[in-house]
Amino acid sequence: MTMETLEFQAEARQLLQLMVHSIYSNKDIFLRELISNASDALDKLRLAKLQDGLEADTSDLHIEIEADTEARTLTVRDNGIGMTREEVVALIGTIAKSGTADLLAKLKEATEKKGEAELIGQFGVGFYSTFMVADKVTLVTRKAGTEGHGTRWESAGEGTYTIDDAPDAPIGTTVTLHLRPKDEEDALYDYADQWRIKQIVKRYSDFISFPIRLGDETLNSQKALWARPRSEVTDEEYHEFYKHISHDWTDPLEIINMKAEGTFEYEALLFIPSRAPHDLFQRDARRGLQLYVKRVFIMDDSKELIPDYLRFVKGVVDAADLSLNISREILQQDRHIQMIRRRLVKKVLSTIKDLMTSNPEKYATFWREFGRAVKEGLLSEPDNHKPILEIASFGTTAQDEPTTLAAYVERMKEGQEEIYYLTGESRSQVVNSPHMEAFAEQGYEVLILTDPVDEIWVDAVPDYEGKKLRSIARGSVDLKKDEEEKEPEGDFGPLLGFLKEKLDEQVKEVRLSHRLTTSAACLVSDQDDITPALEKMYRAMGQEGPRVKRILELNPSHPLVAGLRTAYERGADDPALPETAELLYGTALLAEGGDLDDPARFAKLLADRLARTV
Repeated sequence: MTMETLEFQAEARQLLQLMVHSIYSNKDIFLRELISNASDALDKLRLAKLQDGLEADTSDLHIEIEADTEARTLTVRDNGIGMTREEVVALIGTIAKSGTADLLAKLKEATEKKGEAELIGQFGVGFYSTFMVADKVTLVTRKAGTEGHGTRWESAGEGTYTIDDAPDAPIGTTVTLHLRPKDEEDALYDYADQWRIKQIVKRYSDFISFPIRLGDETLNSQKALWARPRSEVTDEEYHEFYKHISHDWTDPLEIINMKAEGTFEYEALLFIPSRAPHDLFQRDARRGLQLYVKRVFIMDDSKELIPDYLRFVKGVVDAADLSLNISREILQQDRHIQMIRRRLVKKVLSTIKDLMTSNPEKYATFWREFGRAVKEGLLSEPDNHKPILEIASFGTTAQDEPTTLAAYVERMKEGQEEIYYLTGESRSQVVNSPHMEAFAEQGYEVLILTDPVDEIWVDAVPDYEGKKLRSIARGSVDLKKDEEEKEPEGDFGPLLGFLKEKLDEQVKEVRLSHRLTTSAACLVSDQDDITPALEKMYRAMGQEGPRVKRILELNPSHPLVAGLRTAYERGADDPALPETAELLYGTALLAEGGDLDDPARFAKLLADRLARTV
């Protein structure tokens, strides 16, 4: 068959330019694409020999790279399955013989029909990335098991391409790039430079299962740790691999191996770090897992494979088949990705749960470093409330060490139906809060929640094992053992009305309290109102909303409250009473760590009152 010179269709030229200049974000990946194609050809030859009985020499399957600095050429050669002339036209010539709509339809079909026209190994897609770095590309190929000649394809990636016979072509495929001049401003490097070639192969193709040779040197390790049995890999090897992918100098806390077989196969090697990175809570921090497909590196930070609340997990996922876009750099949101994600999450959470019993020391380290991040999952993944709560630990008034919810429930007093908690900025602030007084006196355990996320997730989680979570700083609380111990509100009615009138701008209600035993007063929120801390968080994020008034509760047995009632009964028009009301409210606000609206006025009122007692 003689040489043919064919023209690209106008719309095909446009698509080629789009692929070269827009789709691929990093020019280095052209070599990844060529090596991937070569690796796929080697896999197909080996499979054809095993399954179809093809007569072929598979004793030294390899990929060879040759760089000529003087001629400015780069050649990638394999001794794999090769292609016929028809396959070259069908695979490489896809763009040449198809309109844009037809090609895009084929790519869409490739992503939907798993295993039939996959993009990893679909020669005609990634092959065109070579025109990012070359002004002419030549391909010579010959199909294994066929008689006669090979095929030669050549194009400058512009108006035309040629296809001809290649009588002396060996079995396999050889791609030669005539490199463009170096232009570092355009991120176009010298791809005939052996150091650059080695760097790219090490980064993207180190785990290709066939040797990649540059002269007499094999550039890739061919050691996919995730594909080797755990018994064959030392902890030191795992630790070094972890440090390589995480840039962390410490050993990981835990190693997780996974292997899924069946209709959809993948392998995963995950690591839980032993310490939190400094940017764990920074929005622009890099996160996600490394993604490989058939040992070919695809991306560093695949966020689709792991939820944000597990962003500290490092590792590799290597899939046998995935739906990718034509550049293989952005994962499509398909069921395979979601399935892998669900299984990874389940495995990570179950591993942490196992640590709670098998290695409490490791678990304590994990929760200290990453517990705050994990609790974010209670907001983002309602379906995983139960497994997240099962691995969570919280501060508690019952002991110095954190407790699990399961342990809390076991210790609940007879007749107690709710899990009590109190949020705050620190343990000491929470423990010393007036809200704690009656609970401490009667021996009720209260969870101490001091992380900012605690203010939010407690409203998203209705209960644990049927026990509702209840803030002791919200709503009304009555822990009195019998009705006779309650102070009748009638004696305090006039005073409560007076205080409500004087403090109308600050509080929505004034009432007697059953949660106080030693303090004179405290402030509580209505059951459905947001907390002051949450209100402050929203303001810090620029979300100004209406200020929520709270309830002032008074301890009827406190001398100050009793004296205030007597003073009011003696003379309701006493000018000192409004000032006392301000002081009472201010001290209640300060006792819970709140901020005074006018600290200078409060200080003056307090100083004047103290001066009268000296």
